[in-house]
Amino acid sequence: MSKIKTVCVYCGSGPGTDPRFVESAIALGKAMAESGIRLVYGGGSIGLMGAVATSVLDHGGTVTGIIPGFLTVRENALRRVQELIVTPDMHERKRLMFEHSDAFVALPGGIGTLEELVEQLTWQQLGRHAKPVLLANIEGFWEPLLALLAHMRETQFIRASLAVDILKAERVEDILPRLQAAAARAKEGTAEMEPEIARRL
Repeated sequence: MSKIKTVCVYCGSGPGTDPRFVESAIALGKAMAESGIRLVYGGGSIGLMGAVATSVLDHGGTVTGIIPGFLTVRENALRRVQELIVTPDMHERKRLMFEHSDAFVALPGGIGTLEELVEQLTWQQLGRHAKPVLLANIEGFWEPLLALLAHMRETQFIRASLAVDILKAERVEDILPRLQAAAARAKEGTAEMEPEIARRL
C-alpha cells in the first residue's frame, strides 16, 4: 500500500466541551474532500461524527457510513452520504469499517471511540494488519491514553517484540501527510487481513 484512498474516522457522537473538537472534525472533513480521500465512519449525523461527514460532503467529497440497525434512530443516520451500510450488529459494523479503510484516525470521543481504536491497535500489534493508526490529539485529548501506553511499556506489558505503532498529530493539517508517509513505508501486501481471519474476529 503506497497511497491512502479511504480513511476511517472514529469519533464521538457528541460534540464534547471544547469548540476545537468540532472545528477539527470540520477541518479534517474539508481536508479529506480536497485530497480526494473517501471518509468511512459510523454513519451518524450528530456530534463529531456528523461534523466530519457533513464537512466532507459539503466540500464535494465522498462518504461511506456504516451503522448497526439499532443505532440508526439513536445516532440519526446521515442519509446524504453516497453509501450507507446498515449492519445487523456492532461486530459486522467494525469488520466492514476495517475492510473499507486504508487507515484509521481517532478524533476525540468516548468509550465506543476508544474501543474501536484499541481494537485496531491490538490487531496491528498481533500482525493482523499494517494499516496506519493515528491519534488526532486535539487540545491534548489523548494525553491520558498516551501516558497509559507509556506506563504499559515501562511495566513490560507492552514488550519490545509487540510494539504499538501509533501515530500522533496535534494539528489537523498534519493528519493526512502522516498517514500517507506511514502507508508508503508499509511493505506491500501487509495492510490486508486475511478474509477468514477478519470473519473470526
